[in-house]
Amino acid sequence: MDVPARRFDAVLFDCDGVLVDSEPVVNGVLRAMLAELGWVLTPEESMRRFVGRVLEDELPAIMAQTGATLDVSWIDEFRARRDVALQASGVEPIPGAIEALDAVVAAYPGAVACASGADRPKIEMQLSMLGILDRFGGHVLSGQEQARSKPAPDVYLAAAAELGVDPRRCAVVEDTIAGTTAGVAAGATVFAYAPDGADVDGLRAAGASATFASMRALPALLGI
Repeated sequence: MDVPARRFDAVLFDCDGVLVDSEPVVNGVLRAMLAELGWVLTPEESMRRFVGRVLEDELPAIMAQTGATLDVSWIDEFRARRDVALQASGVEPIPGAIEALDAVVAAYPGAVACASGADRPKIEMQLSMLGILDRFGGHVLSGQEQARSKPAPDVYLAAAAELGVDPRRCAVVEDTIAGTTAGVAAGATVFAYAPDGADVDGLRAAGASATFASMRALPALLGI
């Protein structure tokens, strides 16, 4: 019996909001620290403003808004408080994400990577907490270790290069406009996870080939 040809050569997963339901916890810490500087945002405003972006890149805007003088020590404090909050919350997977990941790993052995805009300690901590770090066979990449992070394509280009595949033959699984923009700029086909309340129009405008509301739908979208 012939084995059906795979639609892609590799599948590249974002982490936060795709595999790990961490964004509300992380954003809550950020909102608290911004409020301490006098910038009070609703959860919705803060998620819209910061999710999918690297906090270091947003530091000038935060200083302009608050009048505070901030440096790397503020970022370090944020990361420390963030990690405590994540460990205390016992991070949960996005519903259906682990099952979808396992199906993809089975169909694409050795050709699956996690390419996140977060810092490496956070990525590896969260994947370890969910017991799925080993699924990636060491192919875990941080956008903060590249010349540019999302929405630039660098981390997805680096992931494709590490796997030895053409980025144009990669599927990218994202949930943010910045990440979708990065995947599209890399030349990949982007599948955007868009649960209830997500900016579906924004994800499509950023170039997502398809949006889907349940991670359980991902294997079929990939032709598995």
